Amino acid sequence: MAAVPRPRRRIEALLAQAGVQAGGGREWDPQVHDGRFYARVLAQGSLGLGESYMDGWWDVRSLDGFLLHLLQARLDRRVHGLAEAGDALLAWLSNRQSRARSGEVGRRHYDLGNDLYAAMLGRRLVYSCGYWRQATGLDAAQEAKLDLVCRKLQLRPGMRVLDIGCGWGEALKFAAERYGVSGVGVTISEEQAAFARELCAGLPVEIRLQDYRDLDERFDAVLSIGMFEHVGVRNYRAYFEVVRRCLAGDGLFLLHTIGSNVSVRRTDPWIARYIFPNSMLPSAAQVTRASEGLFVLEDWHGFGADYDRTLQAWHDNVEAAWERLDPRYDERFRRMWRFYLAGSMASFRSRRSQLWQLVLSPRGVPGGYVAPR
Repeated sequence: MAAVPRPRRRIEALLAQAGVQAGGGREWDPQVHDGRFYARVLAQGSLGLGESYMDGWWDVRSLDGFLLHLLQARLDRRVHGLAEAGDALLAWLSNRQSRARSGEVGRRHYDLGNDLYAAMLGRRLVYSCGYWRQATGLDAAQEAKLDLVCRKLQLRPGMRVLDIGCGWGEALKFAAERYGVSGVGVTISEEQAAFARELCAGLPVEIRLQDYRDLDERFDAVLSIGMFEHVGVRNYRAYFEVVRRCLAGDGLFLLHTIGSNVSVRRTDPWIARYIFPNSMLPSAAQVTRASEGLFVLEDWHGFGADYDRTLQAWHDNVEAAWERLDPRYDERFRRMWRFYLAGSMASFRSRRSQLWQLVLSPRGVPGGYVAPR
């Protein structure tokens, strides 16, 4: 009998520590179709794991369940590829989220196609965590989130609102229709900007294709939903300085962002290559350090478990829609997208990733701020 190659022995031993067996019968046990899988994962870490799935080298009935087991056993911190070390060095030496690079994520991710996002995100094109406290479905959860944001900002008719990273314009549309405000939304995605302008036609809303660093005008309230993940630690202070100079002295700023339990300077190599180039998740320490002296922290609300439910709904929507979508979303793209959504589910389910809404004020709310829930 031929000896089992060392890479396979090593990977199978690590999987066993996570309660996973290659070729096993449980829904989270992967079925390996190509023996090169083991050496590839050992050499490349998460990048090799994701790419080998995209290439069809392995399958598993519960992809999110499999990835959850790996994260709970912290195997991602024990297997690293050479490319990951290179990425870490670049993150220390350069600003991966500079003005020159800021448009890359728009071109490579948000401009993929509004048809894909419309199929996945539901009735409202809101590409961020829903608020499931009383909601029973995705559309209700997203509407509840938008209303929560407006209530936290204490929006009133006649106010002028800035949305940094406005996406497809849903938040400003909601605020204008339900709360009587006017507003400006900025995005670096041409596809999003075109859609948002059409969506908000007839409302007192202006959509701009603009880098947040170029903003310099006064608003009564500022919101930013799911954009801070693209700012980068080298730019956090500048980001908060932009918000501060644009926000009225008695105004409120709501920051809605995914967060990390630890301070890092880069994202996962597979995510960086295929999903969100130049992205990174902030830690609580990084957020507070960057905003220190500029704002008073009025409220910090975490509901990361709701993101798992949101992602499950997105997964179900897009799986039901694949056959109706453009053929450019080929089989390799579908496997890439499945790996992205499943990995995100696992990250939130394991509590490795968080979802935060912060409310900040320039000088503190007189008498104190009462946070809606």
